[in-house]
Amino acid sequence: MLSSNPAVPMHPQVLAVTARIRARSVSTRSAYLAQVEAMAKRPPGAQRLGCANVAHAFAAMEPSDKGRATALDAIQVVAERAPNIGIVNAYNDLLSAHAPLQHYPDIIKQEARKLGATAQVAGGVPAMCDGVTQGTPGMELSLFSRDTIAMATAISLSHDVFDCALMLGVCDKIVPGLLIGALHFGHLPTVFVPAGPMTSGLPNNEKAKVREQATLGLVGRSQLLQAESAAYHGEGTCTFYGTANSNQMLLEAMGLHVPGTAFVNPGAAIRDELTREAARTVLQSAPIGKIVDERCIVNAMVALLATGGSTNHLIHWVAVARAAGINIDWNDFSDLSDIVPLISRVYPNGSADVNQFQAAGGPGFVIRELLDAGFMHADVLTVRPGGVREFTRVPTATGGVLSWHEAGASKDDTIVRSASSPFSVSGGLKLLEGNLGRSVIKVSSVPDDRHVIEAPCRVFDSQDALHQAFSANELNRDVVCVVRWQGPQANGMPELHKLTPPLAILQGKGFKVALVTDGRMSGASGKVPAAFMCRPKRQRAARWRRCKTAM
Repeated sequence: MLSSNPAVPMHPQVLAVTARIRARSVSTRSAYLAQVEAMAKRPPGAQRLGCANVAHAFAAMEPSDKGRATALDAIQVVAERAPNIGIVNAYNDLLSAHAPLQHYPDIIKQEARKLGATAQVAGGVPAMCDGVTQGTPGMELSLFSRDTIAMATAISLSHDVFDCALMLGVCDKIVPGLLIGALHFGHLPTVFVPAGPMTSGLPNNEKAKVREQATLGLVGRSQLLQAESAAYHGEGTCTFYGTANSNQMLLEAMGLHVPGTAFVNPGAAIRDELTREAARTVLQSAPIGKIVDERCIVNAMVALLATGGSTNHLIHWVAVARAAGINIDWNDFSDLSDIVPLISRVYPNGSADVNQFQAAGGPGFVIRELLDAGFMHADVLTVRPGGVREFTRVPTATGGVLSWHEAGASKDDTIVRSASSPFSVSGGLKLLEGNLGRSVIKVSSVPDDRHVIEAPCRVFDSQDALHQAFSANELNRDVVCVVRWQGPQANGMPELHKLTPPLAILQGKGFKVALVTDGRMSGASGKVPAAFMCRPKRQRAARWRRCKTAM
C-alpha cells in the first residue's frame, strides 16, 4: 500500500495499527455493514411507507416540493421522485458557533430546488456551551449531552423519508453526537456543515494573562469581563484550538466536509456558497457507513495527534468508531502518537489562533503533509469523488463559482511546518500508566523542562477546594494536585478549566506543578502537565479512594 506520493510508502506503524483495528473489529464491522446494506436495499420512503405515513411526513411542504417528494404527479414513474435531504440542526442563538446556522436550512432548501431535490429540517439537537457552564453544576451535564445529541439525531432521522442528510453543528459534544447518530443511519450519504470560527479578537495569550491577574486579585470583575468579551465577541467558534475546532480538523481528515470548509468565518462571502455546495455534494456522495471505516478513523486519529488537538477525542472517537462497528482504544492513539509528527502549533499549543492557522495553510496543508509523508491513508472514500486528496486544497469563490487551489507552502512556519521539519517528532498526546491506573496527557504545549515532575501531592475532592487552598497560599511550593471524584459516575466528568489560572500562576513562580484528575480539560489545557481522565484499574481503585488529603 502506498501513500498519495508514490515515492513514500505508508509508515509501517500506521499500517500495523490499522491492521490490528481491522482484525479486532471483524465481527462488529461485518454486522454493521450488513445492516447498512439491508437498509440501502429498501425502496425509498415515499414509495415504501403507507400513504398516511407519507402524507404526515410531507404535509407541511410547499406544494411544488410535495409533488416532487411524493411523485404524486408521476405516480407510475418512480425515477421522477425527487431525492429528499434531511437536515439535522444544532442551531440556537446562545452558542456563538451555532447562531449562524439559523438561516442554513433556507439556503439548503433553495439549492435543493435548483437541483431537482427537496429538503426538510428533520429535527434539532440540544447544544450546550462549556464556556458558559464552566465551574457550574451545568457542566456536569456536558459529557452526557453527547449521547442525548446522538439520540436526538437518530430520532430526527427515524422518520425514514430521507435519501441523504446534512448535519449542521460545530462544537464540543455536538459534532461527535451528530456523527454517532448519523452512523446509526449509515446507509444515508451524509455531509457535515460547519459555520466557521469568529474573527480574531483579543489574543488568547492576552486573555489568559488577564485571567491570571484576576485570580491574583490584581484586576477586578469589570476588567476581566471586558477582556473576556473582547476575546469572545461575535458569531463563530472560539478561536483557540479546543474540542470544537479539533472536531472540524478531524472531519476534514475524514472527508466528511465540503473540502476546506472548517475555518471559513461566518459572514465571509464564500460561506453561503460552501453551504450550497454541501447540498450539491450530499446528492452525489457515498453512504456515510461505508466512508467511515478503520482507515478513515485512523486518518482522524493521525490528524488529531499531528495538530495537538483535544484530549476529549480520546473519549469521543472511541464512541464514534464503535458506532460504525470499529473498535479502537487508547493504545492505538498512543502507538500512533509515537511516530506521528507534531506539525501545527495553535493556542494553547502556540500563540496563533485558528484564523492564523487557516491563513498559514490550515487543514489543507496539514492533510497534504501527512499524506505525502505516509502517515494518512489516501485510498479512502470521502463525500467527494476525488477522495482525501481534495481535502488538501483551499476553496475560493469568484462570481459565486467555487474553485479550489493547492494550499502551497507554509505561510508561517511558527504555526504549521512540513512533516520533514516538525515541531516535534511525536504527536501531541501521550498515554500514561502507573500504580493508579491509566490516563492521557496533552504534551504539545508543555515545555520540555516540565515533562518530568516529582513533587509531594495534595489531594482535593473538588476544584473549589483547590481554589480555596490556592487563595490561602497553601500551594506555594512544588506540588502535584490530585483532584478526584470528577469521573462520569461521580459528577458527570466535567472539564476543569477553572484550575488552569491558579496552576499556571504557581508554575510561573518557578514551582514544579502538575495535575492528576479523573475529570477532563479538553483541548484548552495549557502549559501545566496534566494527566486527564485517570481510570483506576479495578485492583487499584482502592488506592484512589484511600488517597490522603495531604501528602
